[in-house]
Amino acid sequence: MPEKPWLKHYPAEVPPSLDYPDINVAKFLLDAAEAYPDKIAVHFMGKNVTYRKLKEDALSLAAGLARLGIAKGDRVAIMLPNCPQAVTAFYGVLLAGAVVVQTNPLYVERELQEQLKDSGARAIITLDLLYPRLSRARGEQPREGQLPELLHVIVTSIKDGLPFPLNLLYPIKQRKEGVRHKMPYGTEGVRSYRELISSGRRLELEQLPELGTGDELAALQYTGGTTGTPKGVMLTHANMVANTLQISAWCYKQKPGEEIYLAALPLFHVFGLTVLMNMSVRSGGKMVLLPRFEPDKVLEAIQKQRPTIFPGAPTMYVALINRKDANQFDLSSINVCISGSAALPLEIQDSFELLTGGRLIEGYGLTEASPVTHANPIWGRRKIGTIGLPLPDTEAAIMNPVTGERLPPGQLGELVIKGPQVMKGYWGRPAESEGAFNDGWLRTGDYASMDEEGYFAIKDRLKDVIIAGGYNIYPREVEEVLFEHPAVKEAAVAGMKDQYRGESVKAFIVLKDGWQVSPSQLDRWCRDRLAAYKVPHRYIFKESLPKTMIGKVLRRKLSEDEENV
Repeated sequence: MPEKPWLKHYPAEVPPSLDYPDINVAKFLLDAAEAYPDKIAVHFMGKNVTYRKLKEDALSLAAGLARLGIAKGDRVAIMLPNCPQAVTAFYGVLLAGAVVVQTNPLYVERELQEQLKDSGARAIITLDLLYPRLSRARGEQPREGQLPELLHVIVTSIKDGLPFPLNLLYPIKQRKEGVRHKMPYGTEGVRSYRELISSGRRLELEQLPELGTGDELAALQYTGGTTGTPKGVMLTHANMVANTLQISAWCYKQKPGEEIYLAALPLFHVFGLTVLMNMSVRSGGKMVLLPRFEPDKVLEAIQKQRPTIFPGAPTMYVALINRKDANQFDLSSINVCISGSAALPLEIQDSFELLTGGRLIEGYGLTEASPVTHANPIWGRRKIGTIGLPLPDTEAAIMNPVTGERLPPGQLGELVIKGPQVMKGYWGRPAESEGAFNDGWLRTGDYASMDEEGYFAIKDRLKDVIIAGGYNIYPREVEEVLFEHPAVKEAAVAGMKDQYRGESVKAFIVLKDGWQVSPSQLDRWCRDRLAAYKVPHRYIFKESLPKTMIGKVLRRKLSEDEENV
């Protein structure tokens, strides 16, 4: 049997190996601005930003960050929803020589503190809407409080990304709704994003710091990895450049300067970061940004903006095909959809392709691989129920998770990966970084099999991560919040099947003797301490939890027992 049987099933247009330039990720933007200066790079709620303008804003932000003392290698957090500033911020931070720390705008104070403290971020770029939460995370005395290393808070507003006259009407609408945002500019390092960009002259290319390439860090993307609480995945410029080029080679029919990407996935998620933002900018495409996924807004955007490429999660496609009026919209512009984050049911694939006329294929990836490692051929032979073939220069194998032995086709084991897109390790966690690899192979923590032709199928997860709507939820994190409730003696969290989200969180609770608490009370407790998507959908009260001999809770047995009731 050949070592890489999948290569026989590559479309003729996809080479098995690629050349990877030793460049900073931001070079994608510089090259696009030179090749397509007047083409639209970003469309947001009626506002168009050309590549020339996007480059100028990113350079201006880089200059502003340099004036604040942000130096090469410093971490800068970005906590923004999909908006033009999110794109500018990403490339601006990289042009300043700094490292991007993508931060979920849904995070509550506790989650913010943990991530910003762990990364040692010196600055954060965020929205005025989110500032109160960040302010509470910093504490009353920011320089002496929870996040003393966070010296600069750069605040923008949705209106900064809106066209005239919406940018003037937005504050009026906010006031009518009772929303007030009086920013303490000039105190505790709080600064205006708009002023930072507009003040001073734009940084010229020859004045840029020596841009990080190759092994230098580009981003810290937080994930739970194989086990445990979220940790920073160290993605280098080489990792992110490689994965962008690998996916571009897979989408070989895309036309440079002509494609329109529908950005309903969040750009702060590694899937959106690579398959949307870097892919679009690298090819001179146009990104149609949606601040959040809303089925009616997505259908309207497809009909009006005519996107050709629509990466997403299965929950998005489920929501769209279940809209009764979906067939009343013209969705024929869609050519390619790459589905990731969870398994793609066949009926969803068929229904969506019938609705749009485009191709919807399932792929696979993980944050530790920037993220994509496998995909079904878009225009070649695809196998339903599989994640497809490894991308160019990507090696994949099935390993016995106990012995490390390579397993033959058809046998079930742990999927392991090698490739130029694979991370450097976990930030500040050398032991866990070492444990993530086996003899140079990245351990995915997923049970899988490979058939004789080199197509891979995910069967189950070694880890207990719950994937809800494309977001990873780590049971331990939710359990810790439940354990803090005074009535809770024991808590265990597991995933339950959810027709829309793929999975939802289910919590099993053992109460302390003499205590009573209702599901609604626990729900309020969790909502104050966790992002909304992590909050359990069901609370099940038990007298005891099944455990191993060493006291580890058997989450899978809990779920199985519940299903058999």
